Amino acid sequence: MSLQVCVLASGSSGNCIFVGSTRTGILIDAGLSGKETLRRLDLLEIPAARIRAVCVSHEHNDHTAGLRALQRRHGLDLYANTGTIEALQRNPDLNDLAWKVFSTGFAFSIGDLTVEPFAVSHDAYEPVGFVIAAGRERVGIATDIGVATGLVRERLKGCRVLVIESNHDERLLLEAERPWQLKQRIAGRQGHLSNASAARLVCELAGPELEHVFLVHLSEECNRQDLALKTARQMLDQAGHARIGVSLTFPDRVSEIWCSA
Repeated sequence: MSLQVCVLASGSSGNCIFVGSTRTGILIDAGLSGKETLRRLDLLEIPAARIRAVCVSHEHNDHTAGLRALQRRHGLDLYANTGTIEALQRNPDLNDLAWKVFSTGFAFSIGDLTVEPFAVSHDAYEPVGFVIAAGRERVGIATDIGVATGLVRERLKGCRVLVIESNHDERLLLEAERPWQLKQRIAGRQGHLSNASAARLVCELAGPELEHVFLVHLSEECNRQDLALKTARQMLDQAGHARIGVSLTFPDRVSEIWCSA
């Protein structure tokens, strides 16, 4: 069964990822407006009618800003765990949405896709990553993650595509004109992965199945695209994984599309 993956947007201004089989499309997070989400799907020639649902990783606004429009105007099902829903219901603009509740650690189906949510370390109420499977094809997604735990490593093994946070360059974060407390949060266990940490994780997961990696959630102030790409590429090449492709993602435009054969 074939799969497509494309990052519609990634960064502090909004995050949204498309994963789809020939029959079923879903979005991981909805940090763009509903209108902009559909515009970017249209650029990819993906009809809105193909999208069945949004699966929400956590409650932060850069992952949830478009939820109301996508449900109310376009009828998409919204999936999240109890912790994320309770956090979102504190927002008066989102407290009346209809939800389909999943349990972290337990797989569920949307059309012909299987969605496997797993716990990650981030400063949210009940944050998760996802593995999306169609037949033998597996896509692993971890967009906001302070540390790669043993559970994260176990869940992401055997994926053909990884969508992994590569948030900051450690030197640029240290030199940034930001409060020290914020720098500590970003670099902490419930913050965000650095370029080096992301690259080490990908190298550890680079089994025979892994074909492509998307680097997401790059900081505009504490990272550079060339640094993120260079770090991942060099570590993979040095580890003997030159065959694995690496792509950047962007806040203002869609990434390239990965398609299984």
